[in-house]
Amino acid sequence: MTDHHPRTWFLTGASRGLGAQWARAVLERGDRLAATARDAASLKPLVDAHGDQVLPLGFDVADATAVRQAVAAAEAHFGGIDVLVNNAGHMLVGAVEEVTDAQARAQMDTNFFGALWTTRAVLPGMRARGGGRILQVSSLGGVIAYPALGLYHASKWALEAVSQSLAAEVAAYGIHVTLIEPIVFHTGLMASSPQARQDEAFAHARQALFAGAAHIVPGDVAASGRAVLELADAAEPPLRVLFGVGGLDEVREEYARRLDGWQKWESLSRAAHGSAADAARRHTLEPFSERSS
Repeated sequence: MTDHHPRTWFLTGASRGLGAQWARAVLERGDRLAATARDAASLKPLVDAHGDQVLPLGFDVADATAVRQAVAAAEAHFGGIDVLVNNAGHMLVGAVEEVTDAQARAQMDTNFFGALWTTRAVLPGMRARGGGRILQVSSLGGVIAYPALGLYHASKWALEAVSQSLAAEVAAYGIHVTLIEPIVFHTGLMASSPQARQDEAFAHARQALFAGAAHIVPGDVAASGRAVLELADAAEPPLRVLFGVGGLDEVREEYARRLDGWQKWESLSRAAHGSAADAARRHTLEPFSERSS
């Protein structure tokens, strides 16, 4: 890109998987990168290859204080952050009853709160500078949910919700928010993630999970890096974009099932509403009754 002006990126989970490939793509085109991982030593190959273009930062994204300090260090070092990529995460495999309390919290701490802390930390600087890009690495599992991945899905669904709200809040400041929803890429994510104890009572759930994923052809990690650059350069980036093929069919089926379910039970929805006359009468009798939106 001859007219490309170098930008500064802040990328979590930069030492392996999609993050490592995306870090290389960013650096190879001449951009600057604050690369983060739990262990800064794991970022040495990036520093060896790209020198001063890289600021390696080691911290746990679940630690909100450490996150704020790292973002401040990157802003001080490079003069500001143009693109945030929240990529750090793991995939807890286990039925809802199988996972431990600690595993459930750790899944939300990394995948949801980790992304929330970094997002909140970069926003003041982006608003002050009048623009920025926030790329949230969600998943196809951010819009659908398979058995034996309930906590993983919960973390991604939460990220989807907060990002959609955020996008509406910060558009006025020239900040774009995009949820990247990868389908399947060979990154070793599952192998490197904690697993719940396996209870025979839920063997069928694990079988259903793996049977459902068997037909998906994994995408090319290098191609995903080029796609991230294109997304960051887009004048009007989408709120959501799937990375990989096959996901759109699954999403269509998911939403068709949801609409069908709501429609099938519409009579109960109306019954739960009651009549307008009764509602008006109760409202005058109980002015301080609970209301929910």
